[in-house]
Amino acid sequence: MSNGRPTFSIVVPVYNEVESLDELLLAVESAMPRGSDYEIVFVDDGSTDGSFQKLKMLAESRPGIRLFSFRRNLGKSAALTCGLQQAAGRWIVTLDADLQDDPRNIAMMHQHLEREDLDLVNGWRKTRRDSFLKVMSSKIFNLLVIRTLFGVSFHDLNSGLKLYRPEAARALTLYGGMHRFIPLILTDMGYRVGEVPVSHLERKYGKSKYSTLKMVSASPDLLTTFFLMKYMGRPLHFFGRIGLALFGIGFITLCYLTYLWLGSTPIGSRPLLSLGVLLVVIGGQIVLTGLLADLILKIHSDARR
Repeated sequence: MSNGRPTFSIVVPVYNEVESLDELLLAVESAMPRGSDYEIVFVDDGSTDGSFQKLKMLAESRPGIRLFSFRRNLGKSAALTCGLQQAAGRWIVTLDADLQDDPRNIAMMHQHLEREDLDLVNGWRKTRRDSFLKVMSSKIFNLLVIRTLFGVSFHDLNSGLKLYRPEAARALTLYGGMHRFIPLILTDMGYRVGEVPVSHLERKYGKSKYSTLKMVSASPDLLTTFFLMKYMGRPLHFFGRIGLALFGIGFITLCYLTYLWLGSTPIGSRPLLSLGVLLVVIGGQIVLTGLLADLILKIHSDARR
């Protein structure tokens, strides 16, 4: 390794992929650019099928392998964070262990990163080898939901194949399902993010960890990412708009009922009265929640300063 530092670090999170590990290792070794030195950083995410034992055997036979393991399954975000923090290469590549990400794309992605002066190149699985329902739901999510909420357009947010500069990779703090939104997060942090079409292979072993139902369950992670990116520094703007809208509707409702009451119309038994009071109370509470969040953020910022 030049100056003790490899050119590439290949970070691979592994969860119950014991059947594919031998082929994956051969594919990476045959795909690396000629003359480049590299390391492969495997992060075992609490596998229960013997993947960790298999990785230990591979690491003993090849000096370029580094292995980390969690005692239990913590999720892909935790595994990626571990691998990205431990990687020592001048460029960092992430890919999944299921053999669907083609390592032969790495050289092309590296050329694109250098040519366009980017911090992250995201792989766009232009021709996906997945089920029709999974492909269509992913397209709708990427093209409609992401564009509507964040005002940016990516064809394929959740591709496992990505190429980073180390400073961009180590700026990430991922948890939950936030690994699905890495291009969005780095774009919001000011890093230069690009996208390039990559080949996508059919899955040979096991079952996909990402079902259509899991895409629905990822909605809370999407909301968390949206809040952190848009309102982390100004939570009152988020809570205040919702609270004031509810308060305003409730106030107008009560004003209308007051007008009827002044005209001698009984309102005590009308459900609209309860609704108006409820909206005013809830709206006021949401505004106060935003105010408290703003105060906590200010105290935290002052303490850090």
